[in-house]
This record gives sequence, C-alpha cells and structure tokens, in this order.
Amino acid sequence: MPIIESVQVAVIAVPLDQVTSFSTRTVSERHYCLVKVRSKEGLEGIGFCYVGSAAGEIAKIAVVQLLAPKLLGQESHRSEGLWLDMYNESVLQGRTGSVMRGISILDNALWDLNARSASLPLHLYLGAVVNDRVPAYASGGYYLAGKTPAKLGKEMESYLKLGFKAVKMKVGRLSPREEEARVKAARQAIGPDILLMLDANNAWRDLPTALDYLRRFEAYDPYWIEEPFSPDAIDLHAALARSTMITVATGEIEAGRWRFRELIDAGGAGILQSDAAVCGGISEWRRIANYADAKGITVCPHWFHDLHAPLVAATPNARFVEFFADDQVLNFRRLINKQLSFNNGDLILHQSPGLGFEFNEVEIKKLAGKLAWTTIA
Repeated sequence: MPIIESVQVAVIAVPLDQVTSFSTRTVSERHYCLVKVRSKEGLEGIGFCYVGSAAGEIAKIAVVQLLAPKLLGQESHRSEGLWLDMYNESVLQGRTGSVMRGISILDNALWDLNARSASLPLHLYLGAVVNDRVPAYASGGYYLAGKTPAKLGKEMESYLKLGFKAVKMKVGRLSPREEEARVKAARQAIGPDILLMLDANNAWRDLPTALDYLRRFEAYDPYWIEEPFSPDAIDLHAALARSTMITVATGEIEAGRWRFRELIDAGGAGILQSDAAVCGGISEWRRIANYADAKGITVCPHWFHDLHAPLVAATPNARFVEFFADDQVLNFRRLINKQLSFNNGDLILHQSPGLGFEFNEVEIKKLAGKLAWTTIA
C-alpha cells in the first residue's frame, strides 16, 4: 500500500494571449495551484486547480501550512479519513474558497496516486459506466475587442465543424437588446438541432433583470442558463427556475455537500455543475453527484476536461464534459504533457494509469523558474 512520503506544491501564473472578458470581469492571466503527492514506493499522483487571476499563493499557503502535513506518513488508500483530517484541520480558515480548493487538489492527487498504484486509468478505478469516450460541449463565446455578433456566430459554427453537437457562449455583459442579438446570431449560425448553452457568470442581482434577459433568449431555445446570480443567492436561483422555461444550471463555485444539498433542495439547479477541483475533490464530488442522482438531477461538471472526463465516465447521472478546443481561455493545457483527443463531439478517455498525463516541467520552469516547487516532507 502506498505510504505518502512528500508533497510538492507550486503556483504558476499563465498569461492569456489576449485579454478576455466575462459578464462582470476581465482576465489577463490565470493562476494554477499544482501538487504532486509522492509515495515511498516511488509513485506519484498529481492535482491542480484554478485559483484566480491574482493571489493564487493563498491556496499554496493552505496546502503548505494546513493540509499537506496531515498526509505525510499516511497510507494513501485511507482517502476518506485523510479528507476528514484535512477538512477538520482547516474548518476555521476554510470550508469554501482557496482552502477547500487546496483540499480538492490534494484529494484529487490521492485518487490519481491510488489509481496509478492499481495500474488502472482513473475512470476504471472509480468504477466506469463507459470505458472509451464521453460526450462534450465546446465552450467559448467570450467577449473580445471587436467581436461582433456575426463573429460570435462564426466561432460557434467552427465548433460544429470540429464535430461538436453542443456549444456554450457568454451572456450578461451587454444590454438585453445587445445580448439578444448575440444569442440570435449564435442560434442562426448553428441551426435548430444543436444544443446552445448560455453562461452569465453571476451577471444579475435581481429577478426582474434576469427575466428581462431570459424572456428575450427563450425564442432561441437555450439548453440552460448558467450562473445567473451570485452563488450565495440560492433563493434567486430557485425563483428564476420557477419563472422561466430555460433550465437553470449552477454550482461551479460551490463547495461542500451541505451547500449543494441546500441548493438542490431549494430547486435552484436543474443541472448541477460541481467542479471536483473546487467542491472538495473527487471524494466530495462523488457524494454530491450521488445526492443529485437521488433527486433526478444531471451533473455536467465545470472546467478542466482533463479531470472531469473520467468522472463523467464513472457517474450514471453525468452527461457532458465542458471542453475548450484551444488555450485562449483555459490555458492550463500548457502545463500538462498530454491532451485529450476528441471525435464527433466526444472526448476519448486516456487508457494509461491514473489521470493519464503528467505536468509539463519544461513549461513550468519557463514560467516560474527553477524554484517553482515547494516540498513538504
């Protein structure tokens, strides 16, 4: 059984090639917290998370000072106990945010390590529903300087040419009339049979404003409206779900099974977007997905297709993986050495042990220097 000997952690700032905007913010770089959990037997599991566009070191401090010391000398297959040890150690500082992301990163690295120790790809180690491929939607439609509705439509159409049968775009930054023009252009470009998801990234603060937008969007048959309000506004999500024909999808920033239970029980999410790098790791993600399954709710996890493809493959009530066809926005792909391939709208699962890839140490050294990694042993 693998005994944990050391943990290494790094925070890497990766600049975007082009400044990119959401409904409420603009991003020029992304910070990623990376960990490597190594056993005395020489095996290594990796974990990672997006930790904002500034102050990513907060997550690293949590790993170094609170969380990693609880793992040293422990048997890695005691993952449930280790999760509790980390959670209990950090309950005053965390429960959400950067500290829970630190727990998530380490928990995911343990699952990767344990799958590698069993010589199984992660989806088979978890107990697969399917073992070769999972459906994905192409995610894009961000706000860029000079990007007209017509150019947005061309972008959405380009994903169809890659074989995708579902696409997602951003909404909420502009006026209702301007946003309707963007959604209309996207629908006209992709035709009536392709699923069109809309992502508002917490754009609205009240129900009347959200409905002003959504009543315009309904004519274009969106599959879902994502993150219409702040993640803390569970009551508004539930009220909106009762007031529109468009399915409300949310949960990407939420953490812990307890908050997800509150969100589900309130009727605030018809589709759950729990992120295993945010909500508490694979261990907590599976608990959340099981509760959602009992309530008849589908899970379509947020971001990090490299992490979520094997989870969707092993989860009966999971449908789509969010996929980024390039590194314009999710530039994490620069930090790993092997990419998921896709065919006819599906992601092809890795078949090598664990997650099926490693960190790209050459790129990490280029971005952060020789002293990128801090070791806890």
